[in-house]
Amino acid sequence: TNPPFSLFREYVAQLIEYDKKFIIIGNQNAITYKEIFPLFMNNKIWLGYGFVGGEAGFKVPDYYEERANRFWIDENGQKWRSMGNTLWFTNLDIKKRHEEIFLYRNYTPEDYPKYDNYDAIEVSQTKNIPCDYFGVMGVPITFMDKYNPDQFELLGIDRYTVPPEALFSGRLAVNGKSKYARILIKRRQA
Repeated sequence: TNPPFSLFREYVAQLIEYDKKFIIIGNQNAITYKEIFPLFMNNKIWLGYGFVGGEAGFKVPDYYEERANRFWIDENGQKWRSMGNTLWFTNLDIKKRHEEIFLYRNYTPEDYPKYDNYDAIEVSQTKNIPCDYFGVMGVPITFMDKYNPDQFELLGIDRYTVPPEALFSGRLAVNGKSKYARILIKRRQA
């Protein structure tokens, strides 16, 4: 069963404590929880399949009413719906978890500014991770959908890794503007 999102932390802790295999639904922001992110860092939890545009897609019956957003019909006529930032969390090993992100952009200081308050570069989208940079990078939480532990090392998440006194409003910043939660990563050498 899947508990209410308000019990997500406690439920995951219990699953981990009893070494249970699971596939559960949770809010994307759960990635940033101080109790959950260390599980990602220690390869005890990751995101599962079922993502369409960064969201978990759910098949719905034929009689389901079409909606203006988060609704689509696939090439086979199957109706689908997503619930916004709802994702699958799992500890079952899946092929997707080991697929490398194809990196094609080159690093330039102009395209990848350094944070005002931490020695790392800002990468605003996962698809823009530079292929020739091996220092610390801050990426959005949507990176976790593509995270491959063989290709990248998770170093932390801004508000739990960066000293609090260095953060602007609890976040990393570029040119005085705070960024939403950033995961700190580093590429593994091939």
